[in-house]
Amino acid sequence: MLKTIKRNMDEGHALYNNKIHIREYKEERDIEVVEKLEKVCETIESCGKGRNAPIITNIMGDPLFRIRFYKYHVLLIAEKGENGEVVGVIRGCIKYIRSGVDQGTNSSTVKMGCILGLRVSPKHRRNGIGLKLVKCAENWAIQNGAHYTCMAAEEDNIASTNLFVHKCNYVKLSPLIIFTQPIHSRTKEKSSSKIIIQKLSVEQAISLYKTQFGSKQLFPVDVDAILKQKPSIGTWVSFFKDENWVGLNGKDNSSSSHDEFIEKAPGSWAMISIWNKTRDIYKLKIGKRDTSFLHCFNGSSRQSSLSRGGKVFHCFRKSIFSLLGRKSSGFIFVYGLHGEGKRVGELMQSLWRFAHNVGKNVKDCKLIITELGVDDPLREHLPQGPSMSFTNDVWYLKKVNGSTSEDASGGDEMESLLNKKPLTNLFVDPRDF
Repeated sequence: MLKTIKRNMDEGHALYNNKIHIREYKEERDIEVVEKLEKVCETIESCGKGRNAPIITNIMGDPLFRIRFYKYHVLLIAEKGENGEVVGVIRGCIKYIRSGVDQGTNSSTVKMGCILGLRVSPKHRRNGIGLKLVKCAENWAIQNGAHYTCMAAEEDNIASTNLFVHKCNYVKLSPLIIFTQPIHSRTKEKSSSKIIIQKLSVEQAISLYKTQFGSKQLFPVDVDAILKQKPSIGTWVSFFKDENWVGLNGKDNSSSSHDEFIEKAPGSWAMISIWNKTRDIYKLKIGKRDTSFLHCFNGSSRQSSLSRGGKVFHCFRKSIFSLLGRKSSGFIFVYGLHGEGKRVGELMQSLWRFAHNVGKNVKDCKLIITELGVDDPLREHLPQGPSMSFTNDVWYLKKVNGSTSEDASGGDEMESLLNKKPLTNLFVDPRDF
């Protein structure tokens, strides 16, 4: 009996999917209807009971924004029937990353496809549209040379696990933790008088990243493009006054001078970069319940939004809601956290307080957010007080294309990453968040 029911359901999905056409996004034709679809999903999913209000991040005015910073990107549209009703969307992009298995810049390069922002119209769900969109996004990535695809979702997202793991054969790569803290406009965080915090030039930041982050797992090869893009606020280093950083203030912009200041780094130092996700870039607002891109839920509840676009922030304190109110707001994302030396803890704490103050000066910024691997040693140096919220995140990986002799070593290294669980040395790309 159950097999008959399942067969009938499968046949129903097949007949339904015959009416579904997948095509690429066309801005003039689709921009309004895609935004409408996002809003419909929010409105439907906002219905429900619960004490906690969600925090929602919408792409305002540019459905391509999360992927536009990648050279190769796509937004796929699912249309139903002869009238071409838009019933779903999915985003994909391609990037080159270093596996991080070998140390330094010897780590092999892998071409990775990323799946972001899967959305299906509420009245057309459970008909296989999400699966069809994922398969089309994977095919697009394969056609563009990707050998792996990846996606991320909150740990308790049953719908994501069912779709990506059980139906699409993704493998759990590593768990991470998202840290979220409100920015209090009336409070200025004080830094230690014995610590110097200095902003690097873009060229210095690029040199430091390429020198120090070669062993980071999933480190993007085009980090220079990230640091030069509009949302990048800057990169800062911190060190103690009693340990002078020779060459840090050098005016020579040659590559040799950049390498020289890295070689003369003090015994203990730390660094961060900050990415702007406010105003016309990203916009947060308060709703009633689970909605589209970033949302919050009661720790005992489970949501069904799919993909990275359905990331959940739980355990938010009431102070955050009173802080955000009902106005559109935004956040800053701290990435590239790194430190060396015995006194790195105090330096990282000072940089976090500094980032808090940076956020205060960014219009409409109400939150500071970062993401680290569950076993990253820098975790213990971030604030642990009642204002900090934590979310369990999971990254998933799938091999979608055979390796050639040119990239075989990179493929082998990615396979070995799957055997190193959990990963402790991950780089979180701010464009993906």
